[in-house]
Amino acid sequence: MTAREDLASYHRNAALRRRSFDGERLASVSVPQLWFTRCSFRGAEPRHATLDGCHFKLCDLRGADLRGASLRGSSLAGCDLTGADLRDADLTGARIGRVSTGVPLHGLTDATGIRLDHAVLRDLQLDEVIGWPVSR
Repeated sequence: MTAREDLASYHRNAALRRRSFDGERLASVSVPQLWFTRCSFRGAEPRHATLDGCHFKLCDLRGADLRGASLRGSSLAGCDLTGADLRDADLTGARIGRVSTGVPLHGLTDATGIRLDHAVLRDLQLDEVIGWPVSR
């Protein structure tokens, strides 16, 4: 079973922990509202994926290609988005922020160097995001 088929096989609200999807081709995958904790998507290619309502907590998305992905209503808390490509992505109603770890500088989302050209940022909620671009 491919990683793409594996992700699509989970039921809504399933929890995935410490799974690696590094470098996987996940183009156009459609997943139910999944809960990812400490999962890695480093260099993965979920282009045009439907990830609406998914929760990402302390996940590594460095260099992920999320062009054209739908992340409507999703939550990214304490994730590393360094260099992620979110051009043309739909982040309507998404929440990007921190995880309450009790220690001020830990659990923050890092968005340094992400690409947001033509991304939909309507009703996007940000909470202490490192490196958030001033403009798209």
